Amino acid sequence: MSGPVRPAAEGDLPFLSAMERAFFPDGAAEDTLRRMFADGRHVFFVADRGYAWYEFVLDEGYIGNIAVEAEARRQGLGRALTETMIADARDRGLAFLTLEVRQSNAPARALYESCGFAVVGTRRGYYEKPREDALLMTFYF
Repeated sequence: MSGPVRPAAEGDLPFLSAMERAFFPDGAAEDTLRRMFADGRHVFFVADRGYAWYEFVLDEGYIGNIAVEAEARRQGLGRALTETMIADARDRGLAFLTLEVRQSNAPARALYESCGFAVVGTRRGYYEKPREDALLMTFYF
């Protein structure tokens, strides 16, 4: 894969699955992603060295994962993925997009804040491996 952020195609599922397993302890398998891809509620974006997805229900959006390979961080790809999801959600007429982020993940928190997300709550013990609280951050349209 190469180029800027773009909507994912079915042919991207092996890449998405590999990224899920590489970055998240309980990352989704390819068959799970295939079901998500086909259900009409999940929206996936890919780029050369990263990906992101969110789910929407009615006018509510829930960001599932955003991941950028370590060597490609701090080069604007995380921002591009986040802003692409915001624009897509806006085009769909959603009222908000929300996400959870590890309390200790200062770089991600700073990125989300700079994109317009605000901390609206805490989910105690949300993350495992290691156990940690999550901050709930929301972008309102």
